[in-house]
Amino acid sequence: ASYDVIYGHNQGKLPQPLTTMTYGEVVDAQKGWSKRFRSSAAGGYQFMRATLIDLAKQVTSISGKDVFTPDLQDRLAYKLLLRRGYAEFIVGKISVAEFAENLAKEWASFPVLAATKGSEREVRRGQSYYAGDGLNKALVKPEKVEAVLKEVLEAARRPHEPVEEPQARPVPLPVPNPKPKPVRKSGRFWTWLLTAGGTIVTGLKELNLVALDWRVQIAILVVIVGFAVYAISSMPAARGAMGLK
Repeated sequence: ASYDVIYGHNQGKLPQPLTTMTYGEVVDAQKGWSKRFRSSAAGGYQFMRATLIDLAKQVTSISGKDVFTPDLQDRLAYKLLLRRGYAEFIVGKISVAEFAENLAKEWASFPVLAATKGSEREVRRGQSYYAGDGLNKALVKPEKVEAVLKEVLEAARRPHEPVEEPQARPVPLPVPNPKPKPVRKSGRFWTWLLTAGGTIVTGLKELNLVALDWRVQIAILVVIVGFAVYAISSMPAARGAMGLK
């Protein structure tokens, strides 16, 4: 499963699956991965060791004993989206290009959408923010990212469907919030996914984001597109489906 993946598909060399390890065990194990595997990237969102350490400081509810489950990884990714300006993007405070650059800073396989000063040098549209570091390159076409982010923006701004008020009862009872429809069963999800560049089987079919706001579900899918391309870029069929070079 994608949540167990580490950089370079080296998860088979670990003593146990990533999703059965604790948060602290993952961070400790990552110490030697940069030298051994060239990167410490781990999990469904390719969290770097420094990122996990930073998130643990920011999110006080995280314990080193928490198991690195898919659910925990999803919630950590949401924190990263917020940190990279998702809320500002949705309300129009930053542009598509600015948000894309923020994502490119967090996930190296994302391209920037406009020329900018990268971490190593000036980078052109379509290149990784980290181009020139000898390791990273963009694995998604900028047009794909641009189209998906615009769809995310449009979807987030669509009005919610009206919710019918419950009928009055002699003795009012608390009405539980309706359970969100699982994203993998949503027609909009599949339409969005095809627009994004083809059906991504690995890393998406096991999604279970029903506890999150629907707009967050869509935003997290944007991140997963970047990871999925990153994780299975060596598969010719997948590369073709995603329009990769």
